[in-house]
Amino acid sequence: MDLRQMEYLLAVAEERHFTRAAEVAGISQSGLSSAIRSLETELGTALFDRTTRRVELTEAGAALVPYARTMLAQAAGARDAVVKASREVTGSLRIGAEQCLGFVDVSALLERFHRRHPRVETHFTQAGSQDLVAMIRAGDLDVAFVAATRHLGALPHETLGEEDLVLLAPPEHRLVAGPAVAPEVAWSLLESEDFIDFTPSWGVRSLNDEALAAHGVHRRIRCTVNDVHTLIDLVNRGLGIAIVPRHVANKPEATRLRILALPETPGLRWQVSVVSSAWDKVEAPSTRLLELLADVARG
Repeated sequence: MDLRQMEYLLAVAEERHFTRAAEVAGISQSGLSSAIRSLETELGTALFDRTTRRVELTEAGAALVPYARTMLAQAAGARDAVVKASREVTGSLRIGAEQCLGFVDVSALLERFHRRHPRVETHFTQAGSQDLVAMIRAGDLDVAFVAATRHLGALPHETLGEEDLVLLAPPEHRLVAGPAVAPEVAWSLLESEDFIDFTPSWGVRSLNDEALAAHGVHRRIRCTVNDVHTLIDLVNRGLGIAIVPRHVANKPEATRLRILALPETPGLRWQVSVVSSAWDKVEAPSTRLLELLADVARG
């Protein structure tokens, strides 16, 4: 067993889907599948039950998961201890992020950064992506994790990942409450529907507005929210439907809801990026954060 296999195991366990797990882990689906099969061969047992619709942990797989988490945490702690002992960094770091981006765990990243550089004073702001980009431009943030890239302009940034947007609806909704529900919903069927959506500063809101307008769809935004879990709760309560990144639709709180694909549309992709105005400041705390982000990506 090695750390990469543990990382892939957890990705599949959390996503319950090999393709999405491969996207999260930054590896091809064939490479991830091969690594899982190799681990199962080494252990002499299946770790996942695979069907055409879902991937579930076996009893053996569920038993391995906490040990996989421990192995990865111990390896991360060892690397952090070495960095802390060899490079002392001081100063302040101002970080911003939109909620539930999917391709970066900002809370875990902040925790690890603090372990590595305990003398850096860290300030964290949570806001919509467009507000965060404005703060970067104004010099009020050093690093921001944002969604969608059209509003970035020439700001230095790196893409962390991208995925499809999907339609999320309650099971009793007319689009899904039939015996022969299509896996994909036509844009025209969304005409005059009630929607739950985020405030205009969120990355997904601009994507939704542009896509619906491009297809001539007029919608009613019944509820505007500033929190992912509130959006899911309102859809669960039948107050409207929502267009969200796929990882949001896969949250445990959304288990009851139905997920429908949207027709392929140019530009309709959830893309997460890290933006910073301090890429070239070698000794800045922000540079150390970006180095840590790269370490996390490498596993």
